[in-house]
Amino acid sequence: MTTVRLPLFPLNSVLFPGLVLPLNVFEERYRAMMRDLLKTPDDEPRRFAVVAIRDGHEVAPSAPGMPDPTALPELGPAAGFGPDPAKSFHTTGCVADAATIRERADGTFEVLATGTTRARLVSVDASGPFLTADLEELPEDPGDEAGALAEGVLRAFRQYQKRLAGARERSLSTGADLPDEPSVVSYLVAAAMMLDTPTKQRLLQAPDTASRLRDELKLLRSETAIIRSLPSLPASDLTRGRTSLN
Repeated sequence: MTTVRLPLFPLNSVLFPGLVLPLNVFEERYRAMMRDLLKTPDDEPRRFAVVAIRDGHEVAPSAPGMPDPTALPELGPAAGFGPDPAKSFHTTGCVADAATIRERADGTFEVLATGTTRARLVSVDASGPFLTADLEELPEDPGDEAGALAEGVLRAFRQYQKRLAGARERSLSTGADLPDEPSVVSYLVAAAMMLDTPTKQRLLQAPDTASRLRDELKLLRSETAIIRSLPSLPASDLTRGRTSLN
């Protein structure tokens, strides 16, 4: 299997192929990454890899704190991820293509990227100004009965959306038609559901599309049943998800 070396951007969230990733980049290690990506010719993709953090901090401490107020903050590309950063990340991530990288006057960046393909983390290199990684791009195997499963997942997802909108006491925005290609359905639903990071990670690393869709069908039915039993839904997305600071 072909191995590729790419800049590595760890987050407290999971990126799926086909999904858009907006980033507010302010840490120096990631600013250095964006400056490097801007050197890529305009007719070539500006690719980097996104992995979910298993154990560590998305944003490194920038000032002394508890329990030792005199301790200096950790610096460098692997700050917040321990002596062996590879152990701090989930091993299946997603390659992203940065369509827009806009540098602000203060040196920070506004980035808009899109997930393209899954990849397996092979090794992590912290010797440069930002983390890089060797990755193996993972093919998407449809598996058995992916088409039929996608139809069932779409029906269950529409019901889930209706229940969620009702519990939040707001109208359902239908938006554009949902896709019918099984792998696209599987990634869209995985990203749209209100799930914690470990569950989303499990869906990302499913062995094939059909397996992911089967898992999603169970989750949709379970989550819909839970929502149905609630008179109203609190701001649960504030407790079950996290906004990326980078």
